[in-house]
Amino acid sequence: MNDFKGVGEALKRVFTQFHWIYILEGFLCFLLIYTVLKILVENNAKRLIVTYTLILLITGVVSLFSKIIDITTFCSFLLIFSLFFLLLFNMEIKRSVWNIKKSGSAVKELAPKKKVGVRAEEYINGIVKAVQNLSKSNIGALIVLSNGNLPKEIIESGVQLNSNISSQLIEGIFIPKAPLHDGAMIVFGDKIQAAGCFLPLTQKDYPKDFGTRHRAGIGVTEVADVMTVIVSEETGIVSVVKRGIITRYVDSDGLKKFLREYYWKEFNAEGKR
Repeated sequence: MNDFKGVGEALKRVFTQFHWIYILEGFLCFLLIYTVLKILVENNAKRLIVTYTLILLITGVVSLFSKIIDITTFCSFLLIFSLFFLLLFNMEIKRSVWNIKKSGSAVKELAPKKKVGVRAEEYINGIVKAVQNLSKSNIGALIVLSNGNLPKEIIESGVQLNSNISSQLIEGIFIPKAPLHDGAMIVFGDKIQAAGCFLPLTQKDYPKDFGTRHRAGIGVTEVADVMTVIVSEETGIVSVVKRGIITRYVDSDGLKKFLREYYWKEFNAEGKR
């Protein structure tokens, strides 16, 4: 282990033997760390943020006092460790890149027509109206509010629609004996992305009145950062699920609040997705 005097001398050499490459390396390291933390914050991965930060700090301190771990080894570790975290959220990164591309074209054309808040309220009212009608008729339904990070297999298990949100379309899809009524509907922002999709079931123990629809609505939130709305076919009870936690007996006001939380994250102040 290096002593404090050795660490001081090493830091002194950095300034006395300064080279422009140090600035470039420092900037790239900062950019990499910033990118990882930004992705983690956007996906509300609080535990991963703490884990990532602590491991970097501990490794950095150890590298200062260790003769085995030099600055090159630390930078290599930083690169590999950060890439691992980025791979965990590769779908979210793809979505961000895709949205940047769209911001100069399709989204730019939509924004001036209606303010984002007005558009979001239209989608919310359409979903709430459909859910209320389905609940009154005891028609089962399962709606997934996606952030674009669902596994490809889930989307492809159903029929891709890419249709505008409307209460009539939502009710029509879940009509009993309709081809797509047994699966889940995927809502992504302002579109009904797909319907009739199959979801992973939760493995946790729940009451017997929690059927396949409820277990699927809970299960998908355990494997992806999504939210779900469930209408019970037997009782008409409306439930919402977030991060594996289900809330039952949700009224129209509670459902609107739940949906506003989703659209608040999905759209920013500039009207972009």
